[in-house]
Amino acid sequence: MRKHPGSALALLAATALAVVAAGCAHTRESAQRAAEPHRYGAVIGLRPEKLAEYKELHANAWPGVLDMIRECNIRNYSIYLAEIEQGEFYLFSYFEYIGDDFEADMAKMAADPTSQKWWTFTDPCQVPIPNAKAGERWSSIEEVFHTE
Repeated sequence: MRKHPGSALALLAATALAVVAAGCAHTRESAQRAAEPHRYGAVIGLRPEKLAEYKELHANAWPGVLDMIRECNIRNYSIYLAEIEQGEFYLFSYFEYIGDDFEADMAKMAADPTSQKWWTFTDPCQVPIPNAKAGERWSSIEEVFHTE
């Protein structure tokens, strides 16, 4: 900006505009960072005799369970199945969390009667992996690579 004698008002206006623009850019960057999901992966074993039942449950997931997943700020939730060794099945789950209080949202889901009922069907199909932490069903796994 060129300065002219007596243009203090123009300089003030230009400075204010620059500050507002910088603030807006910062706000946009902060909003983008806040909107970026936190990605979670986990693994658990699947009882071979429960394979068909587990697949059927998820082929017909209950609407109330799906609603609670969304209400708890979980998006892009997927569960994958792999037979690692002959007759040894494992489930890998992936989801993105878009909320700002993961523990509160997970407590909300855990308190939901429909989710609790759903788990009475899914939990007997699963078996925690040998190195699962005490009280942990699905074992968290580390993300080592991601690209958009």
